[in-house]
Amino acid sequence: MNAPFGQQITFLPVADLSISSMFYRDVLGLDLVLDQGDCHIYQTTKTSFVGLCERTDVSVEPRLMVCLTTNDVDGMHAKLVKAGATCTIAPRHNTDYKIYQAMFEDPDGYTIEIQQFLDPNWPASDTP
Repeated sequence: MNAPFGQQITFLPVADLSISSMFYRDVLGLDLVLDQGDCHIYQTTKTSFVGLCERTDVSVEPRLMVCLTTNDVDGMHAKLVKAGATCTIAPRHNTDYKIYQAMFEDPDGYTIEIQQFLDPNWPASDTP
């Protein structure tokens, strides 16, 4: 079954848009595709995006996580650590989910997971 949607955006409320945008742009290396003033939208894949919206009442839901997939978790880990990102879990194999992962924290406390699927049942992609 094909989903009836063409794109996907995850919006995150942030306390300081300039600090959060610097992290997503300069540390994660995402492209800003739309500046709406108090919201910045960054592209993560051809059809998916993360939007950051400055809000005074930021409350991080601890279960919320942004997961970005790659075939080079170690390389991304090194790049993010070098850029000053806070690593909360160093690269490791997670046998429960058949993934290789590392975890970071963004400036607002959201968890950013960098992972590679090792499960042959996961749909293949053109992930770098």
